[in-house]
Amino acid sequence: MQPDEVQVKTSNHNRYLVKSLVHASRILEAFQSSGDVLRLRDVVLRTGFNKGMCFRLIYTLHQCGFLDKVGENHYRLTNEVRRRRLYRIGYAAQGQDTSFDREVRNSLLSAAEREHIELIVVDNRYQPKIALRSADYLIKEQVDLVIEFQTDEVIAPAIATKYLEANIPFIAIDIPHPGATYFGANNYQAGLMAGHYLARWAKKYWNGEVDEILLVELHRAGSLPKARMRGVQSGIGEVMRIPERCRTISVDGDGQFQTTLERVRKHLRESKSKHVLVGAANDSSALGALRAFQEAGRASECAIVGQNAEPEARAELRSPQTRLIASVAFFPEKYGDGLIKLALDLLARKAVAPALFTTHQIITADNVDHFYPNDSLLAMPS
Repeated sequence: MQPDEVQVKTSNHNRYLVKSLVHASRILEAFQSSGDVLRLRDVVLRTGFNKGMCFRLIYTLHQCGFLDKVGENHYRLTNEVRRRRLYRIGYAAQGQDTSFDREVRNSLLSAAEREHIELIVVDNRYQPKIALRSADYLIKEQVDLVIEFQTDEVIAPAIATKYLEANIPFIAIDIPHPGATYFGANNYQAGLMAGHYLARWAKKYWNGEVDEILLVELHRAGSLPKARMRGVQSGIGEVMRIPERCRTISVDGDGQFQTTLERVRKHLRESKSKHVLVGAANDSSALGALRAFQEAGRASECAIVGQNAEPEARAELRSPQTRLIASVAFFPEKYGDGLIKLALDLLARKAVAPALFTTHQIITADNVDHFYPNDSLLAMPS
């Protein structure tokens, strides 16, 4: 039988038939069971199509997800016909140095897979020059939308300009970028929660006698993390009367454990304060500050609240007598679903708010097991 003689059900509407689809259906019918593995020559024999036509149809069906390739030259029916990818979305990751970064990335990968979205991931590595190159790469890849996660506010306008000129919509995680839809923390609210908790703790254990408020900041991230620190100050003041002798000190920990350790260590050489409330921009900074107080033999003189509730901070919260008294959680393990939903709304040209804030929760020694009951599994050997 020749290809043009393929027998199909006759009707008065044969002129509406798409012959290429009829031919493709014959290719699929050549596989007589789900376990049938055929070579090109086998399909040629079973269909009667010429080799060139048969190859093109098999290649197309494989690309569309109807056939799986087995080895070099064998094919079989897929177990399940896969939906085609709806969109190509670029994700410029901040880095993978912290658990927060890794959890955002993993949740985004999972959400994209569930929605049949092709996710192209690049790593900014916390470096402005690399972030700019990442933007160029994603533009070259002609992605439909970009999710940008990078820390430096200074280069945000340059990155934004690249995407805007390429007419690519984009979402900015945690650090605002001009023209982007913001997704992430409500920084002032997060700081306010931390400040409230610090003040309540100080009233309970120090009778409100505070000598110093130490703010461990992240200057290069710009205005929003500063809002977090302003929230800490305001939160303390809303709950307790700050003594006149109490001074407020800021150090730039750069969001890093080692940098914070060195700078707080230096500060403690000069400070003789006995009751110090510490608000940190993130958990790496909080843990660095805690280590500095411990090394100086002054851990009992501080109370520290971090941000992000990362696994390392949650482990510290479970330590007896720790002076890391709380951390504000943003649940990065849930970011993926929110980001992909927002991305799909933007691509569908739906009206969206200019900023979408994540859920915040104070995590303490009393509730850490409630919110993170599976943490013990992280420490289990593989």
